[in-house]
Amino acid sequence: MAKEKANKKNLKLEELKKRFEECQKLRDEYLAGWQRARADFINYKREETERLKKFFEIEKTEIILKILPILDNFQKAKKELSRSKENLNYLEGLSQIEKQFQKFLKEQGIEEIKTKEEKFDPNFHQAIEEVKTKGKKTGEILEIIQKGYKLKGRVIRPAKVRVAK
Repeated sequence: MAKEKANKKNLKLEELKKRFEECQKLRDEYLAGWQRARADFINYKREETERLKKFFEIEKTEIILKILPILDNFQKAKKELSRSKENLNYLEGLSQIEKQFQKFLKEQGIEEIKTKEEKFDPNFHQAIEEVKTKGKKTGEILEIIQKGYKLKGRVIRPAKVRVAK
């Protein structure tokens, strides 16, 4: 009888060990599944953040492109007013507004495309006209028709220029 009792205890102990091992195995499977799901969620979150950044960058570009013609008109008006000495007060006011626009654009990551003393580059410039000129090299920029701008290094509006032929 003592042997039977000992055998029953051994059987129960063996059964408990098996169940314990099964529980450990299930625990490891659940943990691995949870870790994969967590990693997938973190990746999704990162991708969604990048997608939203790109979306807002595109929207920002669209807004800036609508604002740039206003700045162009201020610069044209300033140029016209500077020809007459009686318009000095208007000229000062326009200069202040122009500076505010330029400060705003700079804060948004907008930079002007350099055209002075530059050779024509189709990546940054749009040739409006080619003019035969003496004393100038072919491809040299003669005049800026409309300033060009970049947003974080990417051209959003090429500079419109006249080029030597």
